[in-house]
Amino acid sequence: MGEAVHTDMMAEFLRASGGAVVMDGGLATELEAHGADLKDTLWSAKCLFTCPHLIKKVHLEYLEAGASVLMTGSYQATIQGFLSRGFSQDESESFLKLSVELACEARDTYLGKCSNSSDEPKDGARLRERPILIAASIGSYGAYLADGSEYSGDYGKEGNLEYLKNFHRRRLQVLAEAGPDILVFETIPNKIETQAYVELLEECNLHIPAWFAFPSKDGINVVSGDSLTECVFIADSCKEVGAVGINCTPPRFIHALVLSIRKVTNKPILIYPNSGESYDPVRKEWVVFQTKISFHM
Repeated sequence: MGEAVHTDMMAEFLRASGGAVVMDGGLATELEAHGADLKDTLWSAKCLFTCPHLIKKVHLEYLEAGASVLMTGSYQATIQGFLSRGFSQDESESFLKLSVELACEARDTYLGKCSNSSDEPKDGARLRERPILIAASIGSYGAYLADGSEYSGDYGKEGNLEYLKNFHRRRLQVLAEAGPDILVFETIPNKIETQAYVELLEECNLHIPAWFAFPSKDGINVVSGDSLTECVFIADSCKEVGAVGINCTPPRFIHALVLSIRKVTNKPILIYPNSGESYDPVRKEWVVFQTKISFHM
């Protein structure tokens, strides 16, 4: 499948959606609102074996709120992470597949409600049949480490190309085989992991389009300090990549970052910022960004 095919798929999806698409929101935030305890190195991926029904419930609620893209609950789900908790290789891979299955089931349930007007929700949610993409979420190596390094890109001695490719390879294959519409590489903190993802997409012949999303904390570079435009250029060079963009970034930086990205690529641009808070790896929570304002008389 060539670059034009992936680009055309994205163009058709956007056309059918009216030119812009609303993605879902934070999965973990809503899982916690439903009572899930995510104080765990696996974060929201813990729910894949403790309360998968809540993941499906949140997916369905986002669809009822108007989202047209569902991110699977696999951002922090890795085979290595599950193995460290005592699960077998087969069990670990089954959790990755389950993340895609839950999102697909939620889509089927929602579209089924759309075709039956008698199922109109009583809580004010609106049902509207529309194209809905299932996006398999792939977090960075730093997300697996659960030490905040996904927001710094500092991986130490493990931060080399071959190590990162070997870490992600089987996870990527399992998620692709589960049947999502697209693979989403999220919160990519540095250039080396961008290159690792691109090489894996080219080597694995998955025949499935991908999105790349980068975080920034200064409105110029990705969080490691690597050039955002250089990272986007690497992603843009891959024929499997159908869109690039920004995630987990303060809203005040988005406009300038979009302008920078557009100088490097003509592909669709993703935008899903955070609330403007900063991640504290010591407290393992998001904290309000503090800024000083000076008044000159």
